Amino acid sequence: TYGMHSIHGRAPAIATGVATARPDLDVWVITGDGEALMGMGSLATAAMQAPANLSIVIIDNERYGETGMQITHTAGTTDLAAVAAACGIPVTGVVLNQAELDAALPVILEATGPVLHVVKVRAKKLDFVLPPKDGVHLKNRFRRALLGAEAVI
Repeated sequence: TYGMHSIHGRAPAIATGVATARPDLDVWVITGDGEALMGMGSLATAAMQAPANLSIVIIDNERYGETGMQITHTAGTTDLAAVAAACGIPVTGVVLNQAELDAALPVILEATGPVLHVVKVRAKKLDFVLPPKDGVHLKNRFRRALLGAEAVI
């Protein structure tokens, strides 16, 4: 729910930790192809830990949006869903259109995880907006979201 600054490559790892620590929660990580490429080891960790409550959705525009829309490896031969499957994530898929998204959503929402789906989207240069860079603020916001208001120290 909460974006963090400078966690490139770590979003699935953080989500795996949360899902492992809090099996009572449904944990989703929604990230981009560039971030996922930077942390492919996180997919192996998610597979090894195998939290049943983890869903990873990669929004793949085949571009590094934060650095100028350069083409990523997913525009070529790299298939992140295949990488996830090779790591041992049992439920993976690629979504190319609305009908496929409609079919994938129940799987993403209800399948025993870890689950990973890549959602291909058109590359479009958008306004560049970064989350706050205040580490204490980000830590406290994350703790509040996860543990409640009393969690802030």
